[in-house]
Amino acid sequence: MKLTIIVCAFNERDTIEQCLGQILAADLGGGWEREVIVLDNCSTDGTREILQSSTWPSTRVVLNDRNLGKGGSIRLGFELAAGEYCVIQDADLEYPPEQLRRLLEAVEARSADAVLGSRVIGGAARYHYLHAFLGIRLLSGLTNLMFGSNLTDVGTAIKLVRSDIAKSLNLVCNGFDLDFELVNKILLAGFAVHEVPLDYFPRTYAQGKKITVRDGAKALWVIVRDRLGLSPVLRPDAVLIRRVVK
Repeated sequence: MKLTIIVCAFNERDTIEQCLGQILAADLGGGWEREVIVLDNCSTDGTREILQSSTWPSTRVVLNDRNLGKGGSIRLGFELAAGEYCVIQDADLEYPPEQLRRLLEAVEARSADAVLGSRVIGGAARYHYLHAFLGIRLLSGLTNLMFGSNLTDVGTAIKLVRSDIAKSLNLVCNGFDLDFELVNKILLAGFAVHEVPLDYFPRTYAQGKKITVRDGAKALWVIVRDRLGLSPVLRPDAVLIRRVVK
């Protein structure tokens, strides 16, 4: 089995090398190969130059010719992925890459099709900003209400999904709202979404955090849009295989 690790970077000069080093050093467990796809969104702080001047094993660097947004880069990463599973890993180290093994354990134990890394399970949530904590609670609760799920942290950046599912979904969001669109459409396509606990070390805005209240408003609209069926769930050529979940 191969895992494609998608890393989107925009002005992450201080962490990008450390992040990639940790990804390549992470213990994924027996039988898992890794493929890393790094997509740079026209960084202006030196991140792009670091990626151009360095090499890492099993790693493909994509230098976007325009800023696709985080969502746009993730969608491109899905298209390029060669692994049976894809996982999104932020370049800012808010989520240590060594924890990727926890998501793969859910795949191995339960044949899970999609797994989220929850910052809430186990009571270990850490936030610098009250609006960020309350926003995630609101949006996760609304997702559960709208789609009949029972998730604690839909807004988590660490999401693992079977690659054929990711490639078959009609994903159109370009920003942080893709985090919600991805979960919405996995659920609407009839697949279960599992969660595992992850440690989380958030940055402040001074340290480079990029998500704002405006992004939360966009996510709210995407949840409502998808529930109303205003955006198709699957691409016209989608063929999905459902497996028995243990």
